[in-house]
Amino acid sequence: MYIKNIISEIKKISGSKYIITEDWRKQPYSKGWRYGKGNAFAVVKPGTLIEIWKILELCVKEDIIIIMQAANTGLTGGSTPYGDDYERPVIVLNTMRIDDIHIIKDGKQIIGLTGSTLYNLEKKLKPYKREPHSIIGSTSIGASIIGGICNNAGGSLVQRGPSYTQMALYAKINKNGKLELVNELDINLGSSPEEILSNLQNKNYKKSDIKNTGKLGSDDKYSEIIRKINEDTPSRFNSDSRLLYGASGSAGKLAVFAVRLDTYRSPKENKVFYVGTNDPDVFWKIRRDILSKFKTLPTLGDYLHRDCYDAAKKYSKDTFLVIERLGTTFLPTLFELKRRVDILAKKLKFFPDNFSDRLMQFLSNFWPNHLPKRMENFRDLYEHHWVIEMSDEGIVEAENYFSEIFKNQDGDYFICNEFESKKASLHRFVSASAIGRYHILNSKNHGDMMSLDIAFPRNEKNWFEKLPKEIDELLEMKLYYGHLFCHVLHQNYIVKKGVDGDELKKKLLKIYDKRGAEYPAEHNVGHEYHAKPSLLNFYKQLDPTNRFNPGIGKTTKLKDWKQV
Repeated sequence: MYIKNIISEIKKISGSKYIITEDWRKQPYSKGWRYGKGNAFAVVKPGTLIEIWKILELCVKEDIIIIMQAANTGLTGGSTPYGDDYERPVIVLNTMRIDDIHIIKDGKQIIGLTGSTLYNLEKKLKPYKREPHSIIGSTSIGASIIGGICNNAGGSLVQRGPSYTQMALYAKINKNGKLELVNELDINLGSSPEEILSNLQNKNYKKSDIKNTGKLGSDDKYSEIIRKINEDTPSRFNSDSRLLYGASGSAGKLAVFAVRLDTYRSPKENKVFYVGTNDPDVFWKIRRDILSKFKTLPTLGDYLHRDCYDAAKKYSKDTFLVIERLGTTFLPTLFELKRRVDILAKKLKFFPDNFSDRLMQFLSNFWPNHLPKRMENFRDLYEHHWVIEMSDEGIVEAENYFSEIFKNQDGDYFICNEFESKKASLHRFVSASAIGRYHILNSKNHGDMMSLDIAFPRNEKNWFEKLPKEIDELLEMKLYYGHLFCHVLHQNYIVKKGVDGDELKKKLLKIYDKRGAEYPAEHNVGHEYHAKPSLLNFYKQLDPTNRFNPGIGKTTKLKDWKQV
């Protein structure tokens, strides 16, 4: 009766249409995009900021756990319930209906409301010749602006650093258990929560209400940090206290209504340099030379090992073709269709598990090779591949540099034409999904899948992993890709059948600890990693009663952070 009354009250706030209680309909919101799942008594999709506020008030009054969720594209399960061991009822509050973006300061800054997406931001900024923080990767899968800020999301872009702002509007629950609204947007919006939220959503503010107080709308130190190639610490990682501020890095421990962010001038010209070698030390040298000697930093620099290249070519082909042919706008729709097909297939027992993946893999086999000849030639010649994009003045710097270095170093390069540039960048992006598809198709023949997100020290020479024999023998597959300029490597493994994946992961992480690495680098802790002390203290400050997203970072799910 208690839950029925709660549901009845929420229907009065947001309408019956926007509350989901059926198990099969809750699955897209209660199961992570790649990892984690759990139970919630309801998913609610409010249409206004004031509706969110009223639902939060109700949840606080009734002692309900709140999981804030936007696009649910995270990789470590941090935006869904996890398990069934919560001692209080759980509700998922999905914000994607509230997707407005306000352009301010002639396009130099924006205000993104709670469900706004990077893709829509990119479109809105084009007339201003400006760009958002991320222009591939998270953008392509429909990720939200707020999700990036809450997780200090990194990505491919070398010049821009992790997502960060000191200007946000959010609700928190204080140590006395009271809900309060915090306006750090530096915009005069009124005094009461209802007035502030209504004025913001309705754009009821003037230019003169927008303050210029010196607060940051982006990470202004990253380009300096990444150039310090002799430092024995990583350039970026999720528990970096430098970037934990209010909504930034909050990982669902607040209800974030809006953020105010800087934008970036679009380059006049871009060129992609496709670089290959069989010697990891060559890439080590190139990285150090470019970061320390080039006047213009690269736009991006994404690494791909040959094995990952091959896996992506086979197992990510359908994703590649969907993005290439239908555009990134269709990808969120595709994921939703996949989820619905799998739900339906489960009800029809004669269909196998993960039917949508099996079907898409089967159909992709009939499509001809989708990769350019020069990339394929480099695949045969070189083990290590690096897609480096330069812009404006940096293009000439790179042309001069690469024309010289391979006169006496192992490897080669070519400058991509427009066709090859798009293919190279997209191939690297979709490589992230290859191991998941392989694992699904071959689950009977092997053990667990592990995806590690490691930030190595800036002075680390041995960036390419060489595992001890006793560990290497336990692995069925290893796929490596990442962002080489910032020394962030995504190291994906499938263990052999019968191997304890959790124990093996602990051994791997101990190796990284000894090398001074940090993890996770950019995907945040979710429910896959332990929150380190600096991060845990930050969470406790934001959410002293542990009402928002409890259990994140493998912490306690109990009220007031009690330990069992």
